[in-house]
Amino acid sequence: MLMKNLIKYFILLFFIQISMTVKAQNQANYDESNVPAIILPDPFVSEKGMLIDNLADWEYIRRPEIFQLFETEVYGKLPKDFDTIAFAKVSEKENPYSDLAELEEVNITVSRNGKSHTMRINLFLPKYQKGPFPVILLINYRPTYPDGKLVEEDFWPVSELLKRGFATASFHAETVAPDTNEDYKNGIISTLYPEQIGMPNGIKAYGAWGWGAMRAMDYFEQHPQIDSKKSILVGHSRTGKAALWTSANDPRWAITYANESGCGGAAISRRKFGETLEAINNRFPYWFADNFKKYNGKEELLPIDQHMLPGLIAPRAIYYSSAKGDQWADPKGEFLAIKLGSRIYTEIYEKKIEFPSEFETLKSPIHQEAVGYHIREGKHNLTWEDWSHFLDFARKNLK
Repeated sequence: MLMKNLIKYFILLFFIQISMTVKAQNQANYDESNVPAIILPDPFVSEKGMLIDNLADWEYIRRPEIFQLFETEVYGKLPKDFDTIAFAKVSEKENPYSDLAELEEVNITVSRNGKSHTMRINLFLPKYQKGPFPVILLINYRPTYPDGKLVEEDFWPVSELLKRGFATASFHAETVAPDTNEDYKNGIISTLYPEQIGMPNGIKAYGAWGWGAMRAMDYFEQHPQIDSKKSILVGHSRTGKAALWTSANDPRWAITYANESGCGGAAISRRKFGETLEAINNRFPYWFADNFKKYNGKEELLPIDQHMLPGLIAPRAIYYSSAKGDQWADPKGEFLAIKLGSRIYTEIYEKKIEFPSEFETLKSPIHQEAVGYHIREGKHNLTWEDWSHFLDFARKNLK
């Protein structure tokens, strides 16, 4: 009876979220002529008005300023301290790729102040190739599979990644922080970092999921069959936002790929196109720091915007992608953010990058030195077409 009631509850919750999404999308602006005239914060001018035009001033003055603003006003503080970490291999699932890979199911247990939390990663290592291997980590948020399978192949194409010489791993976001407003604290937040609960810049779900990705990297670094220097972090939609914030905090990722991450991720907030800050903060108040809610309907008051986020990842490689049928995520806003964000790569780190001037004329993927973008036909999803374009970019940028 309890199980049936839980199932009914989650089904009801699902349909409530769908109803809220449809209502918000129906009220959203999808007309470029209604996008307000915007003035974006300048990444090359410090808070004291100093022109930033060299590497030292960027890394020691302007980058810390921008990071602190994102941490305080948008994502919340991602804690990095703990007392101990331990890795334990278990054997609970059948390997769906036994002809191609060795499967490692790993429990990662982290302790702090006398309490501990355990998360699970699933790692596939190419079976008949010689390592150490570059590794791709996917932050997964899709529903767990009732038949117990580990992989949704279209979303996480394990077999194709293995054939191309990658190790690949995934963890489910909810093993670190549940993806509901009622329960998001019932993971690492209440167990390991309770002091941040209620803080206006305290950790929320995105920070927790980023923390999980960092613990997976801790495992990769000590693994003899993984080349952690050639590591790739991938997220789609909500976990694309989390992947970007993770990489801004953790320089161990060589490439960061955010697919259709939209509002609070890749897209420029001031455009107020598709999903807005008010829409996302009202539907998902547990994703971002409480301070972010101050800007509901007042995006122009933000001291930063998403075009500044790539600069926190530079000079490491970054890749965005969009879908034409996903106007809710504002594809043009995603394109403009990566185009403008690439200026840090060119003007500070002297990378050779050229973006087309107009989003509307874009016909093929943009694969530049350390920066890439593509848009495809279709709706909001992570597909093999997305993966194939990204893997072409990764081959050129993994060194």
